[in-house]
Amino acid sequence: MGVLKICLFLPENHSLKGKRGALKRIQARVANQFNVSTAECGDQNLWQSAILGFGLIGTHKEIIEKTLHSIVDFVDQMGLAQVADSDIEFFHC
Repeated sequence: MGVLKICLFLPENHSLKGKRGALKRIQARVANQFNVSTAECGDQNLWQSAILGFGLIGTHKEIIEKTLHSIVDFVDQMGLAQVADSDIEFFHC
């Protein structure tokens, strides 16, 4: 299992309502494109900052890692938010 945490900066956003709209678009597009689970997992009350988490389960670490890196690039290319930082962790069962 691989988990990706992306810290986002939304410089053009001026309200929590605007932030939620941008995050919903990001989450929906990533979930549709990569078939991963996603959740907002930090900075919920800050209107220009967000932390999104993505989870992916698979049997090959290399494929999971490549997919999670592709998600970071995909989110960055959307232009809805700036990727400030990202971190990938793996859990073995």
